[in-house]
Amino acid sequence: MRRDANDGGSADGPDGRSETEEERADRRWQELLQEIRVAQTGVQILLGFLLTVVFTPLFHELAQTDKTIYLVTVVLGSLATGALIGPVSFHRIVSGRQVKPHAVVWASRLTFTGILLLLATLTAALFLILRVATHDPYVPWLVAGVLTWYLICWFALPLWVRTRYSSGD
Repeated sequence: MRRDANDGGSADGPDGRSETEEERADRRWQELLQEIRVAQTGVQILLGFLLTVVFTPLFHELAQTDKTIYLVTVVLGSLATGALIGPVSFHRIVSGRQVKPHAVVWASRLTFTGILLLLATLTAALFLILRVATHDPYVPWLVAGVLTWYLICWFALPLWVRTRYSSGD
């Protein structure tokens, strides 16, 4: 027999699981943490690399346009890092306050924002590196191709699977 979460029992949620709102929030929080670990590692390595570039002798020989692209890339990487680390401090500050379901929603939004900023950072970094390395007029086309690949892998394919295989509830 299905029981309502308000009377202390568990209810079938939208994903067909029999769990309370708190159990669902705990599960979703754990899933979100796993996702964040992957994205945080990538953005932190990228940002660490970007922060060292300014101290290389070649940096000072770059054209002003390339320096501007570099600065934009570093700022994007810093913003992505902040958004992807944000859920950790968010959880720490609200922990024990009986707001986990809301915390999961906000942490999820921060994570998605971080992923978008990571996408922008990777695209800008690739553009800068290929521009400096090759001076090839096809660089924007190559970067657009890689960006398209990211968009397919990160957004189009998951959205397609969601619409193709979800029950529509």
